[in-house]
Amino acid sequence: VQLQASGGGLVQAGGSLRLSCAASGRTFSSSSMGWFRQLAEKEREFVASIGWSGGITTYAEPVKDRFTISRDNAKNTVYLQMNSLKPEDTAVYYCAANLYGSRGAHYWGQGTQVTVSS
Repeated sequence: VQLQASGGGLVQAGGSLRLSCAASGRTFSSSSMGWFRQLAEKEREFVASIGWSGGITTYAEPVKDRFTISRDNAKNTVYLQMNSLKPEDTAVYYCAANLYGSRGAHYWGQGTQVTVSS
């Protein structure tokens, strides 16, 4: 699986962004997908995940009720809708496939920078 993330940018606090991750590979529709982020000088952390059918989603506590993960298997794409953004959400966001729960993943995309200004 190859992953290509997009949609990052600069936004003011309280604003919204939607990240997209386009996947190639025949196993996308059977793979769990997710997003991780890496804040400056910190380790990469789990953000959200979604099961292969889209029926099961999991969120990290800091983003719960603000972020929504979804997927479109027909388009081989997973999304992360981010609302009510805070400066502490500033990070490089990574798309991932075949997750090991919230601990990591087998496949990684390149990161996309999200910067939230106060």
